[in-house]
Amino acid sequence: MTTDTPTKSPEAAPERPSGTASAKKRVAQGHRRLLTRRDRVTLALMAGVPTILHVALVWLTALASIALAFTTWDGIGFGSIKWVGLQNFKDLFTGNPQFWPAVEHNVIWFVVLILIPTPLGLFLAVQLDKKIRFSRVYQTAFFLPVVVSLAVTGFVWQLVYNPDTGLINSLAGANKPGHYIDWIGDPHLNLWAVLVAASWRHTGYMMILYLAGLKGVDPSLREASALDGANEWQTFKNVVFPTLRPTNTVVLVVTIIEALRAFDLVFVFNKGAQGTELLSILVTNNIIGESSRIGYGSAIAVVLLVISLAVIIPYLIATFRKERRA
Repeated sequence: MTTDTPTKSPEAAPERPSGTASAKKRVAQGHRRLLTRRDRVTLALMAGVPTILHVALVWLTALASIALAFTTWDGIGFGSIKWVGLQNFKDLFTGNPQFWPAVEHNVIWFVVLILIPTPLGLFLAVQLDKKIRFSRVYQTAFFLPVVVSLAVTGFVWQLVYNPDTGLINSLAGANKPGHYIDWIGDPHLNLWAVLVAASWRHTGYMMILYLAGLKGVDPSLREASALDGANEWQTFKNVVFPTLRPTNTVVLVVTIIEALRAFDLVFVFNKGAQGTELLSILVTNNIIGESSRIGYGSAIAVVLLVISLAVIIPYLIATFRKERRA
């Protein structure tokens, strides 16, 4: 009698579920198919076109201006470009009677903007931060000059300063023959007249910047100051204003840039003549004038660029240091 001994077959290795491999494959394909070919082309155009325009219109033109500052060129054909080294800068600093008055006017522009519209904008921001009635309406009214083009602002103020029918001369009774006040033509008055218009616009700009800074002040600081018995002025001077240091830095940089790039108002008023010379006006007059001196105008533009960088670079360094410490 034979007994069958059951043979034990080796256990088969557990099979990997087929769904796992296919799922990983689908995930990998899903990542690849997340952006279609059309999406890639669209993103390339959206990012590439602005980048190309920025490089071409900003960086290349800036580098070209720096290179042309050491040449003389009348703008007719590239063959007429001649290397003159530092001669343009020498003529600019020693032989141009308009250069130093233009620098002085830019400095006056900055001083007036920092002393009049900046404190006024801070005052308006503090008042509007108290959540008074119709604060949105007031904010819109004060900020409206910032939205309007500077050229349009210049035309409006030209009407205000008109010797015959202008608002100021009409109110002062100076619109009669022999009593005219020429706000635009008088070299002793026209710069200050333009600065009034610039201050009118700059006040709204400062108001919005300071209002944004005041919104970030911790309310508990004011409450603690009130509990200590401080009045409203003491709270603002000792508690609120010190916390506005970052905003003050931005305000200072913005004001310097506004003073250096001032152009539109002056050009609309009287094209920068008779007491309203500015560096930006000199650049335009030398490059686009009847006798184009592109190399000389580029030298003035380089001076303006160096002054701007002397302000902007320290601000960027300080900002990056704060970010690293944070």
